[in-house]
Amino acid sequence: MRDSRTEFAGAATAAADARAREVLGGVDALLGSDPHHRAVMGAAKALVACAVNPASAFFASAEAEGAAQRLVDFLAGMQVGNGLFDGENFASPPDTAFTVNDLCDAYALLATAPEGFAALGDSLAAVAARAAEPLRLGGVHTPNHRWELSSALAKLHRHWPDERLVARVDEWLSEGVDIDADGWYSERSPNYALWVSNPALIAIGEHLGRPALLDLVERSLEAVAAATLPDGTVETVHSRRQDQKGTIALAPFLMQFRRFAIRRGRGDFAAVAAGIEGIADPASALTEILLEPDLAGELPEPEARKAGTAVFAGSGLAVSRDGDFAATVYGGSDYAAQGRIRSGLATNPTFLRLFAGEAVLDSVRLSRDFFGLGPFRADGLDADGSTFLLRERASAAYYGPLPAGFRRGDAVYDLADEGRFSAAMDFAHRPAEPVALETSVQITVGEREVAVKIAADPGRVRQVLELAFRDGGELEGVRPVDGGFEPEGTSAVYRKGGDRIAVEVDARGAFTRGYHPGEDYTHLGGTDAAQGIRLYVPLPATGRCTLVLRAA
Repeated sequence: MRDSRTEFAGAATAAADARAREVLGGVDALLGSDPHHRAVMGAAKALVACAVNPASAFFASAEAEGAAQRLVDFLAGMQVGNGLFDGENFASPPDTAFTVNDLCDAYALLATAPEGFAALGDSLAAVAARAAEPLRLGGVHTPNHRWELSSALAKLHRHWPDERLVARVDEWLSEGVDIDADGWYSERSPNYALWVSNPALIAIGEHLGRPALLDLVERSLEAVAAATLPDGTVETVHSRRQDQKGTIALAPFLMQFRRFAIRRGRGDFAAVAAGIEGIADPASALTEILLEPDLAGELPEPEARKAGTAVFAGSGLAVSRDGDFAATVYGGSDYAAQGRIRSGLATNPTFLRLFAGEAVLDSVRLSRDFFGLGPFRADGLDADGSTFLLRERASAAYYGPLPAGFRRGDAVYDLADEGRFSAAMDFAHRPAEPVALETSVQITVGEREVAVKIAADPGRVRQVLELAFRDGGELEGVRPVDGGFEPEGTSAVYRKGGDRIAVEVDARGAFTRGYHPGEDYTHLGGTDAAQGIRLYVPLPATGRCTLVLRAA
């Protein structure tokens, strides 16, 4: 009879041993490379996890203990005068918290260490003691930092009890945890949910007896599961952080799904965990199952994911999936309200993505030449069954002369931002003649097809649809243009492997140019252009067209 606990623990041990070999072979290089403190502690933690694991090839290893001691001694020397660590941010409490969380995990592992590891434990305790007070008093930059910092305080209290640390955690928690009804934290970032908010809230909930925090993590994982795509990634287009322009693999969520599948009997989470191949973060996975052995246990009976659509109203996101076919519709940009491109805002102009086996359409965008305001970015998503409506009103203005009461003889006027650009023109007091472009995009997801109806008023604005297909496939029925391709007629096909996505359009205009990112980027010589094989479909002068995408 198969012993699932032994099987999973064995896989984690083998993967962690491989990581330990890498660490042992690279200690000199790491310490000679001006390393980040998190990398140093992460390497030490990997060695400790193996050294205390009786099933590991490095159990009770003097070599592992010596290398870990060397790493921790180096780490102690990286602490600045107040006990924190420098990085990109000087004397940073949140950055230090990441390292202290790993340090506390390594210290917990040493509770069952073989003889010869006492000095290592003392060295870890000394680093923690110097960091505890500045972490208790320290501040943060971003929403997720509150929970990372609180997690470190909770773990410090677990090993070196101090009720002042708990009081500080409760002070942060009193602000309320920033998770919406859909299961997304305020930054809407799968990356930060994975590496920061979820593990931090789990630690606080477990160590300080706050079970309600575990309920929030469970809600977060429900959102992650619903936003998982056929290629094994989690949708990020709605994120307010850096991952909005990239991808996040589902695989590193393995231990989080295992935890809640086992502890709360979630068959749907068991199916997610069972579908993940390999162990993405073996040192952390081994640490978890050494400290909480039941997490290596038998998963509940998996419940297969049903076909359907998940609508995340708070993020303006919908993810529809049926087997290897999936469509993402996105209309939750912050650009309309904020009027700028900035870290911490959701500004990705991709409004549709399509998955059909190996054939993947990574991005559909609507670019236009309208006062340099950039591409279409919807300010909301209205859902009606499988039909979604995205809208945007973009506007600029022409300004008249200043009224007499605001004119200056020296012609020195306030430098002001009028929404598109800044100038010393005292815009606030000038009469303005607004010019607006109103755009609606209706998207209907059908059986292995998606229909996109676009209506822009005024239609004479030069506009072009950009379809960016994933590299590795081929387009058929196209001719080259600047930056990509355009259909030779009213249809084209993208193929990869045995899968394809057919593109059909009912009307089109003449190609003039491809994607325009807007002045937010071009004045800096930058761009946010999509990558991949790009197909351009210019809109006709009516400003209206229907695009149909069919998977086969």
